[in-house]
Amino acid sequence: MATATTTPSTVGTTGTRSVRQIVGVVISVVVGAFLAFDVVGKLTQPEAVVEGTAKLGFPIEQAYVMGTVLLICLVVYVIPRTAVLGALGITAYLGGAVTANMRVESPLVSTTLFAVYLGVLMWVGLVLRRPELLKVVGLHR
Repeated sequence: MATATTTPSTVGTTGTRSVRQIVGVVISVVVGAFLAFDVVGKLTQPEAVVEGTAKLGFPIEQAYVMGTVLLICLVVYVIPRTAVLGALGITAYLGGAVTANMRVESPLVSTTLFAVYLGVLMWVGLVLRRPELLKVVGLHR
């Protein structure tokens, strides 16, 4: 005799996804769209990107490298099976953004920590999509 069981991830579902998973997907899409916009800017190099890159002290040619690295990490992030690996790469990329902004003494809360806010939001979206990740860091039993 089979019995139905409910898990926290299936309670309150809409179709086959829980509200938590849907919110996680929405957050992930917003973060992904922002990062895709950054990739396009770095690869097409409009004047604002050229000025910003110079202000941070990087040669403009490095914008292509940064854009390519971010694109690879973003592609890995949007594939569900490799999303955690992509998130790790994006986290490293965002850490470099924090360091670059600290080096030129950008405003702390509005500019330097923006990459931290984005990274935290990215991980919140990922954890909402895949709550089992909390077990890895010991925050869930």
